[in-house]
Amino acid sequence: MDSVKCEAFLTAVDHGSLTAAGELLGYTQPGITRMIHSLEEELGFPLLVRSSKGVVPTANGRTMIPLFREIVRTQKNVEEAGSEIRGILRGVLTVGSYYSVSAMLLPAVLKRFGHDYPNVRVKLREGGNQEMSQWLTEKSVDCCFAAKPSENTACDWIPLQEDELVAWLPHDHPRAADTAFPVAALDGEPFIITMPDQDTDIDRLLAKHGVKPDFRLSTADAFTTYCMVEAGLGVSFNQRLIFQKWKGSVVALPFDPPQYVTLGIAVPSLREASPATKKFIDYVRTNIA
Repeated sequence: MDSVKCEAFLTAVDHGSLTAAGELLGYTQPGITRMIHSLEEELGFPLLVRSSKGVVPTANGRTMIPLFREIVRTQKNVEEAGSEIRGILRGVLTVGSYYSVSAMLLPAVLKRFGHDYPNVRVKLREGGNQEMSQWLTEKSVDCCFAAKPSENTACDWIPLQEDELVAWLPHDHPRAADTAFPVAALDGEPFIITMPDQDTDIDRLLAKHGVKPDFRLSTADAFTTYCMVEAGLGVSFNQRLIFQKWKGSVVALPFDPPQYVTLGIAVPSLREASPATKKFIDYVRTNIA
C-alpha cells in the first residue's frame, strides 16, 4: 500500500477538498484525484463521495482512515529514523496546541528547535481539549501541548508546569478591588464563556464546583471574551498565561480557593513516537518545564 496515496486521501478528508489536498501536498488537483482513484481500484471499493461542496469519506472510507494513518505514520518514522542515522534529521511534525500556548510558549521553543533541525517542518493545529482528544485518538497529530486529556483518551501524558486560573472582571465590577474572587461567586454571575461544551478548563472548573453562571454570551476565542469582559458585558476566567501580553482594563483576580491547570504534552504513544517527535518533546521539556 503506497503511503503517498494514503496521505493524499487523508489530507482530502481532513480538509474536505481535493484542491486543498493538492495545494498542501504539492500536487495538482487531477494528480490527487488519480492517486485516490488508484487507491480505490487497489482496494476494490469507493473511498470518497464527491459533490460541489467538496469530498467526504464513504462508510468504507471511514473504516480505512485509522489504517491509512498508521501506514503514513510508519512510513514517516522509517524516513525520520533513516535521516537520524545519517545525522540529518528531517520530516514533518504535526503539533496540536491551545491557542494560548501557541502564542505565548511555543514561539521560543520552535525558534530553538528550528535552528537546530532546519529540515523538520512543524505544522500547528490549534484547538481545545475536545478537539485535541480527537486528534490524539485518530493519531492525526504527533503530540499535543495542552491540559491533561480526559481519562477516555488513549495517550501518554508528560506533565510540564502548572498555570493558575484567574477570574476576569470589568474594571468597575463590585469585586474588582478585592484580592481574590470566590469560586462560589460565579453562581448566577453574568458570564462570557469561551468555546462552551468543548471540555475546556472553564467547562471542567464549573462542573467540578457545581456552579452555574448566568451565561450571557459565548465566543470561540479567548481574546474576544477578554474584550467582552472589558466592555462590561460580564465576567469570565481563563489561564493566567493567556493574557500576559494583552492590553486592556480587565482586572484579573486569583480564585478563592486557588485553581490551577496542569499543562503538558500528550502523545498517542511515546513508544511509537517518531525521532522528530521525541526531539521536539526534549526541547519543550528543556525550555518550558
